[in-house]
Amino acid sequence: MDLAPGFRDATVALEPIALEHVDALCAAAVDRSTFGLAPVPRDRAETVAYVERAIADRAGRRAVPYAVRSIASGQIVGSLRFMSLEWWSWPPGPTPAGEPRDPATTPPDVAEIGHAWLAPSAQRTAINTACCRLMMTHAFEVWRVHRLVLKTDARNQRSRDAITRLGGHFEGILRAHLPAADGVIRDTAMFSIVPGEWPAIKARINS
Repeated sequence: MDLAPGFRDATVALEPIALEHVDALCAAAVDRSTFGLAPVPRDRAETVAYVERAIADRAGRRAVPYAVRSIASGQIVGSLRFMSLEWWSWPPGPTPAGEPRDPATTPPDVAEIGHAWLAPSAQRTAINTACCRLMMTHAFEVWRVHRLVLKTDARNQRSRDAITRLGGHFEGILRAHLPAADGVIRDTAMFSIVPGEWPAIKARINS
């Protein structure tokens, strides 16, 4: 089962990441002025490894990674993915939320939108909102996830503000949670969206 094919609207195309994107992703990452806390590959060798890992994660159904193409410019301007996919272990018998899902054949119960970075030229434009709108729509209306996660380095106030504007509900800080892009052990600001919140968020971001 192909968990999530590419998406496209008038602003952006999300293309399943492939080795053919390596050079374009390298070009998108040349200006590193805003990447201090983002896990962005620094050169071609790192970009090849980044893409190969992403492809392996897709094959293993651990993530669904994309290259982000601006429709206006035709250029690749970054990357993001569905990640941290979860298929829950349900108790036996009928459940209020429906039938248990099989990791081999059905969509996940939980997904995260993450590993997101955009070239400086694409930041603070409609591209990020368009990417998230396409992915959130797929998560809630096709996969029918029970929980959508968004998280960021707790120091990254700009990212935290962007997640809040999208409709993410702040859940708190996980202390000493992960290695950060700058080599320290970071605290992580956790956000989520649940199905009952999606209709209002969808109406707002589509307005």
